[in-house]
Amino acid sequence: MSILVNWPRNCSFYRSESGSDSRVDKLSREKRSRLMSKIRSRDTKLELAVRRALWSNGFRYRTHYGYGKADLVFPKAKMAIFVDSCFWHACPRHREIPKTNVLFWRTKLERNRERDRLVDQTLKKNGWQIVRIWEHELVEDFDRSIRRIVRLVSRAR
Repeated sequence: MSILVNWPRNCSFYRSESGSDSRVDKLSREKRSRLMSKIRSRDTKLELAVRRALWSNGFRYRTHYGYGKADLVFPKAKMAIFVDSCFWHACPRHREIPKTNVLFWRTKLERNRERDRLVDQTLKKNGWQIVRIWEHELVEDFDRSIRRIVRLVSRAR
């Protein structure tokens, strides 16, 4: 149980920028839990599509390997590729905080971004090249994104 339950409802801690109560959720706790449990952290449709495209182009890779658990890893080339969703990684172009539970989401998404920065720094410090592909890049022009990855991996080999 949260210690914040007894705070006054007019406390700014619970208010979003629009002034609405950020604790309100239209779904029950059980339904929200069931919904959130279905969100995949690996082997997403976009990630699988990228993997299939690279495999069909003759590229072999490891998945969810090493520090930071990159989506695709080319160990010999020391290249890590991350397929980042616009929501979970707070894309600067599409960053949108849900209207319910604003403080939780703002904190959660900022922690995700901070973890991404730390993973990038650590891998770079150890001589790895990092490629981050945003979900919207794949959706807008999948072939261009694949050509970019192919070019970078080919250069690094």
